Amino acid sequence: MILDQRLVVYSFIRSVVLSFCDDWGMATVEKFEDLEVWQNARALTARIYKLTRSGEFSKDFGLRDQIRRATISIVSNIAEGFGRKSSSQFIQFLEIASGSTSEVEAQLYVALDLEYMTKEQFAEALSAAQRIGQMLTRLMQYLRTAPNRPSSTTGGNH
Repeated sequence: MILDQRLVVYSFIRSVVLSFCDDWGMATVEKFEDLEVWQNARALTARIYKLTRSGEFSKDFGLRDQIRRATISIVSNIAEGFGRKSSSQFIQFLEIASGSTSEVEAQLYVALDLEYMTKEQFAEALSAAQRIGQMLTRLMQYLRTAPNRPSSTTGGNH
């Protein structure tokens, strides 16, 4: 019975994400790697690692490690949330990813102020982080208002 309920909720989450992607002109989503927001978060993580591996930034262990952890948190929480079996859990992980996105933005300002990066590098990384934040917000809004959400009687959480 519990397995059946989880399958109903998982099927719902998958259908909501598929519908969200159709509404926003995205490709079909079968796994978290298909989510454009996850792909962008992955690219931001790689960009941050490249920015922090040389120069003065590489020597500031506290800021370097913190901004790296924050970008990893974004990509990881999107993936983990996608793997959860209820829309409320998925949203919870997306909220954590959103908070980590804001953390990255703040740390980019610190890195700019300390002249660890050029204004162009800052602008590109900040723009990428802001885009991820916007995508996370839209996905959470969609999940909260999605039609045909499973009810608590079918085992779904909302």
